[in-house]
Amino acid sequence: MADLRRARDRAVHADLVEIRLDGVADLDVAGALAGRTRPVVVTCRPVWEGGRFDGDEGTRLSILGEAVRLGAEFVDVEWAADWRSLPRGERTELVLSMHDYHAPPADLVARVRAMRRSGQALIKVAVMARGLGDCLTLREAVRDAGPVVAVAMGPAGQVGRLCPWLVGSVWTYGGSAAPGQVPARELAETYRVRSTSTSTAIYGVVGEPLAHSASPAMHNPAFGDAGLDAVYVPFETSDAGEFLRVAEAIGVAGASVTAPLKSRLVELGVAPDAMARRVGAVNTLRQANGRWEGRNFDVAGFLAPLERRAVPLTGRRAVVLGAGGAARAAAWALKAHGARVAIAARRRAEAERLAQELQVTVAAWPPVPPWDVLVNATPVGTWPDAARSPIEGSALDGGLVYDLVYNPPETALVRAARAAGAATIGGLEMLVGQACRQFEWWTGRTAPVAAIERGALEFVQRRSGGS
Repeated sequence: MADLRRARDRAVHADLVEIRLDGVADLDVAGALAGRTRPVVVTCRPVWEGGRFDGDEGTRLSILGEAVRLGAEFVDVEWAADWRSLPRGERTELVLSMHDYHAPPADLVARVRAMRRSGQALIKVAVMARGLGDCLTLREAVRDAGPVVAVAMGPAGQVGRLCPWLVGSVWTYGGSAAPGQVPARELAETYRVRSTSTSTAIYGVVGEPLAHSASPAMHNPAFGDAGLDAVYVPFETSDAGEFLRVAEAIGVAGASVTAPLKSRLVELGVAPDAMARRVGAVNTLRQANGRWEGRNFDVAGFLAPLERRAVPLTGRRAVVLGAGGAARAAAWALKAHGARVAIAARRRAEAERLAQELQVTVAAWPPVPPWDVLVNATPVGTWPDAARSPIEGSALDGGLVYDLVYNPPETALVRAARAAGAATIGGLEMLVGQACRQFEWWTGRTAPVAAIERGALEFVQRRSGGS
């Protein structure tokens, strides 16, 4: 109970605090409510509905009944429970809830209608989103349900948590207690959830996985700094077609594209510009005149740090680690500026395929010195596996190591390269450069560089445990 009260009082970024009484060892309902500084939702979730209370059902309902008698602002009780046995309180509103931690049930619409017929003013529907499309399933199921708390759980459901108005939800949950939740502070400050609405323009990042992505931490402050009514959210999926269907249904205005989708969008009707066609990958989308347009800002973002340092490329030997979309852009840019490029990848067949497409050579894995520029275009070394490095030791003998990994800002590869006497460039510079170009293409405005840089740095410092 002491832990619960401390957590309740630390929730300073919330308007409403859920108090979970299931699983508390020394349960004291009055103690949980006493001294609260903001309204609460009291919950005592049973094991059979995904909670931790495994005692007698009569005891559990008596706990909820006591919360009603003590004047809790809301009490969450399961639709499948004997909720009619609970007392009625003038200061308490019941939230009649159902949860499915596997998928939206086939009879979801019927369940929502039955819950609404119960006569309770507020119902809650929480279902696991197996894919982005399940957010649309939830939205349709609760469309005419009146006041509702609608939650699409899991990473694929985050857009509904971050834009609760998309699914008609009267509130959204922040924290770390359920899959797909983000901290309440991020909801309030990064995603500005209190001020967004149905008139807010939606942008986002699409790919899988996205937990490492700094893009929301950069673009949301940029929109705020520019005074734009816009929000930038994750769309976690490896299915490009699913993303386009959902994006069109909810009116997404633009998106950043990351692995594994960079090379899959053109075949689905996205119109690329000349650079995206040459590179063979799209990393930015925009809705314009009823169609999707694609751009590739990887090349410009990759070259910017090299140009700032006046790094000579003509005739120099450059080795690119990896054979994915980022490797493709880096290799293409280096070759276009006169470098002698070789692709090195653990899966030699993938390296050979990319090398053949770009008409460059294949290097052994790990690459054998000497080389002038080494580019890490693999995700190895990304938080939380920050201690890993794609190559080590003598393979780092060379002039410049450019690690496209930006989280953490100083990777194990960068530290090892510096110790070996090589010059280094981290991925944060490329990331910020790309974000600025994306913002300008989407909005037609000059990018607020300082806000984007600050957002990126704060994100990677938080994730890597920095101050």
